[in-house]
Amino acid sequence: MVPAALSALKTHPDVSFVLIGNQASIEAELAVHKALDDQRLIVQHASQQVEMDELPSAALRGKKDSSMRVAINMVREGKASACVSAGNTGALMAIARFVLKTLPGIERPAIVTALPTMEGHTYVLDLGANVDSSAAHLVQFALMGSVLVESVEGLSKPRVGLLNIGSEEIKGNERVKEAARLLEKTDLNYIGYVEGDGLYEGKCDVLVCDGFVGNVALKASEGVAHMISHYLRASFKRNILTKLVGLMATPVLKHFKQQLDPRAYNGANLIGLQGIVIKSHGGADEFAFANAIKIAIIEAKKDVPKNISKHLEILLEGQVL
Repeated sequence: MVPAALSALKTHPDVSFVLIGNQASIEAELAVHKALDDQRLIVQHASQQVEMDELPSAALRGKKDSSMRVAINMVREGKASACVSAGNTGALMAIARFVLKTLPGIERPAIVTALPTMEGHTYVLDLGANVDSSAAHLVQFALMGSVLVESVEGLSKPRVGLLNIGSEEIKGNERVKEAARLLEKTDLNYIGYVEGDGLYEGKCDVLVCDGFVGNVALKASEGVAHMISHYLRASFKRNILTKLVGLMATPVLKHFKQQLDPRAYNGANLIGLQGIVIKSHGGADEFAFANAIKIAIIEAKKDVPKNISKHLEILLEGQVL
């Protein structure tokens, strides 16, 4: 995290960081990088930390001086523009929702991130914050995802799809069908149902789904990526000839890896809150964590929560929700 912050300082001269956690550990790391005296880096001590296997309820009640809680408190108090954390996802969501509250008109925040496609990338939500979402919640997710893409990507009227088991109107459960009917009444660029394989074809810019479905789709995709990588390595290592072929194919394989590198997409937004909170993968390296920081900076400059509130007012006035 410290090297990632230092890297971000070089590329964003108008940004400063508050590094929150065990002060001695952070300062020791800063000393290694000879950055102890950097005026754009402030170290804030936190006496507690939330463990990765800790229950969100326990973290919320018993860890009021954890680095996670202190960071989110700073966002609420206006002392920080955004929070970036690689900690316990459930605890981060629980604390952020309790401290920051949801935006007016938003019942549940969602987890959204960009996934690579054949056409670039698609923002998918919800990826696990809500395992049982109503049709109205799905419409709210669509609105938040659309505004996020407009703000971050500068894309006017992004295409919004609804993840379903088929593209026909008769397919899907009643919640999805009702969400489709509601979405058709909005001013969003709703393109209809998208099947699972359509996600990676780049058929839409925003793909909406229930958190249970989204999380399963995400984890299944990660598993397939690991399997492909496993078989590629095994195939090139079979014998001398395949090793030579693998050596010749190195530039192609390197380009392939760069296109699908999950580190380039690290940084999921806990969207729908009255503040910006970005969740980094717990195993992120410097490159991946720097990407999460980059997302936080962009969203803070674009004031994504404020933009969502404006669009939500329009929907509420039209009595779509």
